[in-house]
Order: sequence, then C-alpha cells, then structure tokens
Amino acid sequence: MENKKFYQMTPAERLDSLHLGAVTREVLENTALDGTVANNLIENQISEFEIPLGLAQNFVVNGKKYIVPMATEEPSVIAAAGNGARMAGEFSARICERLMRGQIVFYDVKDKGVINEKIITDRAEIFAQAEKAYPSILKRGGGLRDISLRNFEENFLSIDFKIDVKDAMGANIVNSILEGISELFRQWFPEEKILFSILSNFATESLVTVTCKAPIERLSKTGNGLEVAEKIELASRFSKLDPYRAATHNKGIMNGISAVVLATGNDTRAIAAGIHAFAALDGQYRGLATWKVEGDFLFGELTLPLPVASVGGGTKVLPKAQAALEILQVTQAEELAEIIAAVGLAQNLAALRALVSEGIQQGHMGLQARALAMTVDAHPDEISELAQLLRQEKLMNQSVAKKLLEEMRKS
Repeated sequence: MENKKFYQMTPAERLDSLHLGAVTREVLENTALDGTVANNLIENQISEFEIPLGLAQNFVVNGKKYIVPMATEEPSVIAAAGNGARMAGEFSARICERLMRGQIVFYDVKDKGVINEKIITDRAEIFAQAEKAYPSILKRGGGLRDISLRNFEENFLSIDFKIDVKDAMGANIVNSILEGISELFRQWFPEEKILFSILSNFATESLVTVTCKAPIERLSKTGNGLEVAEKIELASRFSKLDPYRAATHNKGIMNGISAVVLATGNDTRAIAAGIHAFAALDGQYRGLATWKVEGDFLFGELTLPLPVASVGGGTKVLPKAQAALEILQVTQAEELAEIIAAVGLAQNLAALRALVSEGIQQGHMGLQARALAMTVDAHPDEISELAQLLRQEKLMNQSVAKKLLEEMRKS
C-alpha cells in the first residue's frame, strides 16, 4: 500500500491511510451501494453519503397522477411540494423542443468571413462528420439538427450546434460529436485556432413551461383567500425587480427541482447552472415563477430549461434512481421534465402562500422540530415528544431543545 498512489488504493486501503477513529471508520464502512459501482462511479471513493428519499403527493400533470420521489435533507420541502400541488389542483406542461447546444470556440480569429462561408457552403459535410462521430444517436432518431455562428469581442467566434440527444442528458453525445467536427475544422482552417469544444449547460433549446390555476379559496384557512392571492402576485412581481429577493424566490423553486433531479440520478449541478443562467437571461437576475390573480383563480406560470435524462448516466447505474423512475412510471425524458417543472411551481406556490400569510417560519420550523430534536441527541423514543414540546415554544433552537430534553428526562 505504501507504494500505491491514493487513487490506486482500494476503498478499504484509503480508509486505512486516514487513521480514523473506530466509530468514524464504522460509519464510513456502513454502505448500501454496491462496492464495485461506487468505486467506479467516482474517484478516490471511500463511502457513500445518504440523503433521505421521500414522496410528494397530490400531483396531477397533463391529466396524469404522479407520486413524486424527492431526495432532500431539508425538512418541509416534501410537505410544501404536496401542499402546493393540492392548492394548484392540476398542472399543464408543454415542451416545444428538446435539443442540447454545443460550442466549438475559435480564438484570435484571422478571417471570420472565410469560416462563415465554408460552414454555410459545406454544411452537409459537417452533418456527415457528426453522424460518423456518434452513429448510434441517428439510429435512435436523434443527431445534429442545426448550426449557427456567434461573433464576440476580442476576436472570439463560437460555432453552435443544436443536437437532439433523445432521452439522454447528452453530454457525452454532444461532446463526442463536437470532437469529431473539430477534427474536420482543423483540416478546413489550419491557420485558425480552436480554444475548446464542449456542451453548454445553458439549455435554452430544452425549455419547459408549466402552468396552473389555483382556486383562491384554497389559499387560506381563514377565508381571506383573495387577500393571500393578491399578496402572492405582489411577491411575484417584486422578485422580478430585486435580485436579492429573486435568489430566495428561486431557491424555493430549486428545493423541489433539485430533489427530484437528485432522486432520479440526474445532474443537479448542470440543471442548477442552466436554470440560474436563464433567470438572468435579460441581464438582471429575476424570479422565475409568475403569479397573477384573475377572477376567482390565481394563475401561475414557470418556464425554465430542464435537459434531464431518463436513460444513461446515474439514472442507469444507481439502483434507487431506477426505483424512483419506476415509482413515477416514466420512461421518457420529456415527461420527467414536465413533472419536475410542476414540482418547482408547486414548491413556489406553497412558499409564497406561507410567506405572505402566517410567515415562513411557523410551518417550516414546525417541521424542523424533529431534526432539531435529533441534533441534541434525543433517543428515538424521545424525538416525537421533544418535537411536540419544541413546537409550543416561541423560540426554537438547540439551547431550548437541550433544556426541554433535560426536563423530559428528569420527569
């Protein structure tokens, strides 16, 4: 082991090299994922990191009922999603197109006109090279769909490729096609310099739009549904004006989206990067969901890029991701994207309703009580009782939880 580099060690040998305490070592060795899968899925693997997996209910999207798996460590997220879905009643979702964009970027360009003319003239050869680079995607009905050019300051030129990746997320497909086309471009333009060839996670050709109309009487327990609806509309408008509020507005949306993306084995970082870039599409970061009162209904709308996959990558090799897709009864990426967008809109509705009525803390901290009880080392048979006592307190923190736990044990 002494002569091995860290990445060459087995997971057990890596743990040995850390000289951990017995308790910590036991915690890290207690895993559920198959060791071969885990060790080959990431680098320098030593263990796994568990996140609770729960189910959000009440979702109806395009007339179909769903029970939605969500992986998250934050209390109140799943409850809020289900509550938002109940208030919304039903969601309508649509996808106009589902393409991924890739870029081949030139720098210190000598003659942009020559590059532009050659690409226009010999497009067919570029399409043939794309097919040669990844022939299997054509067999599945996908492949290169369009080519365009964008000029930038400082003598940069981006050649953009829109590619149909079918039900995959598409990073490997797009990057392989780009590498093949780059070789062709090096032959065509030997005097020009290619900086890189890479997929873009700003998936503006994979937009999902989801809408709902929530009856205003569902928005309040005290009969002031119209007042709550009007305040939700105002909060929505303010999120378009103030980036400080917009960040929190969108974080609530992402609570739901990231939880479903993670549960289904998709790339949470790619999805988050694209969505937040979309929120700043016009140069200012803005809230993504929009709410308007019309008659007896509160209308909600959310548009965002969601290039998720139902095949390949983590969705294929992670058993619980496969289980999540089976629970959803989903096989197509477009349907999965529609469900995820609906969860994001439901999450936003629940958050805004709480925020403009009783306040976000009342419901949120009520559900945080059990987690707080665990942080002060309450025994399993003490957690429920301590959580109930915490909910009755005006101030809920670790100090209060410890005090209540001591009093419980004395009595």
